[in-house]
Amino acid sequence: MKTRERILHTSLALFNELGEPNVTTLLIADEMEISPGNLYYHFKSKSDILSELFDWYERDMTPLLEVPETAMDIEDQWFFLHLIFETIEKYRFLYKDLINVLGKYERLNSRFQRIISRKREASLTILNNLREQGFIQASQEEIGALSENIVLTATFWLDYALVAMPKADQNALARGVYQVISLVAPYLEKEQREQLNALKQAYA
Repeated sequence: MKTRERILHTSLALFNELGEPNVTTLLIADEMEISPGNLYYHFKSKSDILSELFDWYERDMTPLLEVPETAMDIEDQWFFLHLIFETIEKYRFLYKDLINVLGKYERLNSRFQRIISRKREASLTILNNLREQGFIQASQEEIGALSENIVLTATFWLDYALVAMPKADQNALARGVYQVISLVAPYLEKEQREQLNALKQAYA
């Protein structure tokens, strides 16, 4: 692995473990056992490292949010949800300190807003797909509100879990999937609700 790529992987691991504000370029260089000058040759600042890691995040998240409008069964719908939360876990430093990170690195704001918009569109597509198949009973207004709650829960779940369940960090993402599934289950028809509740137990 080339030095530039090693810097990015090491930075991602440190950001996730310690939080972005607590990681300096000196710490990254020390962790890699390279000189600060070597790191500076590849990245002029921590901001440059963060920007490229955000490129990775967009590369991983964007394809997941391109939900097909064709019919999908319940298991497929929630496999999608599982993949979304796996990606959040991979870049959890963004979500654990989202407001501070976006406040410090303003040029990331519009990029993250696009991700939020795509999450909303993906949620609406899935919910409308369920309604068209007769699996869900909800008005368009209810679907809009449910979609917003799904995006809200997925986006800020880690911050909530850190405060409400500080000793359960290892299970925080699984609980996030559980909470989103719980939002949708009451709107489903009996057969689909039972199927979804069975899936939900894997995250309980």
